[in-house]
Amino acid sequence: MAFKIMSLSDAAAERINEIIEDSDKPVIGLRVGIRNAGCAGVAYTMDYVSEAPAGDDHVTDKGVHVWVDPKATMYLLGTVMDFEQSKMSSGFTFKNPNQTGECGCGESVQLKAADLKAIAEARASA
Repeated sequence: MAFKIMSLSDAAAERINEIIEDSDKPVIGLRVGIRNAGCAGVAYTMDYVSEAPAGDDHVTDKGVHVWVDPKATMYLLGTVMDFEQSKMSSGFTFKNPNQTGECGCGESVQLKAADLKAIAEARASA
């Protein structure tokens, strides 16, 4: 079984499919990355994709195509993208095992590179 850089919850896949279907422009999937931002260090980025970005890592999960910016791959390994709704807000969230902290306002996070040795050992014992 191939290791996925990241995966989607059912709710995230459903919401992305809704957005793709409702788009006025051709959209084939989502591109995820990180950028320097906020008081904690980095923020997640998401852009809709109309054409597969050359050089990006590609993941297909629950029928949704996700491209990962290669600069973010080591920080997103093992991440689960979710879509959460409450009375006051809705949006995509990231459950990232590489997250070491976050700012108080929720705009940015601290990430460390994934531990490839631990991932390899976990896969070998599975």
